[in-house]
Amino acid sequence: MKPANPPTYSRYLLGRRRFLALVSGGLLAAPLSAQAQLSEKKYRIGVLLSYPLEPNGLFTKTFLPSLRDLGYVEGSNLVIEVRSANDHPERLPALAADLAQLKCDVIVTGGDSEVRAAKQATSSIPIVMAPSGDPVRAGYVASYARPGGNVTGLSWMSADLSAKLLEILKSTVPNLSRITVLWNAANPVKVLDFAETRRAAQTLGLTLLSIEVRTANELEGAFNAITRAHPDALLSLVDEVLSPATFPRIAAFAIKQRLPSILGQAFYPAAGGLIGYGPSLANVYNRAALYVDKILKGAKPADLPVEQPTKFEFIINLKTAKALGLTIPPSLLQRADEVIQ
Repeated sequence: MKPANPPTYSRYLLGRRRFLALVSGGLLAAPLSAQAQLSEKKYRIGVLLSYPLEPNGLFTKTFLPSLRDLGYVEGSNLVIEVRSANDHPERLPALAADLAQLKCDVIVTGGDSEVRAAKQATSSIPIVMAPSGDPVRAGYVASYARPGGNVTGLSWMSADLSAKLLEILKSTVPNLSRITVLWNAANPVKVLDFAETRRAAQTLGLTLLSIEVRTANELEGAFNAITRAHPDALLSLVDEVLSPATFPRIAAFAIKQRLPSILGQAFYPAAGGLIGYGPSLANVYNRAALYVDKILKGAKPADLPVEQPTKFEFIINLKTAKALGLTIPPSLLQRADEVIQ
């Protein structure tokens, strides 16, 4: 199998604790690059999040250091304004309005709910998605090639991601037929995501059972519904409700029910889940910093094409597989970036 060092769930938790210290204590200070020394302007970057601080711990390890490498140093020529809804997405509109009133040079958003709130708050301040689901079908941009407004950045959307997740499950679970899809029906982007997943299932000859939630408080009821349905496997669509904070609960439920499960994010196996496959978040944040740099240097969001993911991470939890009584095919183990023993 290929050597790799993808993010782990413990790093995610540690990253969340470190983030506030980094952005409020000036620990990002470092010698200015030649580029930063030439600039006397102090830039103000707003960061809008649904989750407490940073949702995956990579913000401190990729986005901020990437900005520093580009010459933007907090306390010198950079001010970062973080606004987090702390798992209460209904607060996002007010937080986005606050960032707009601060006249930030750029607003970086952590997901679809954040993009919607920021877009409603301002039509002039550039917004960098890090990332969005499908920004075209959600109406955030006119097209991937020519966004046409004040929004650009990274998309989580990969044309074959849903099919890939289902194909991995089908290769893992003998005689796979019925799959439960756990998803947030209140999220318009997840509505599109579920429709894509359903089309992929039809192509593969699989039956999908839809289990909808709208808040994390509905998870127990959803688990009961899944138990009654007796599916062969579980697929969860990740968003601000089915977020990394819920991954341990989903993983524990799936193991208790001896239910193979997969999510489109690499953190899931480190939280106890069986399989995680999805775009590299580290790469997303590195690219987001480049978008910010281009905009601060005068580029218009309308002219910066939205990028789709090109780098993916595939992680398998072999300990969970053993608990489920599953034997993971050698071909899958060889393809994995990491196997958790």
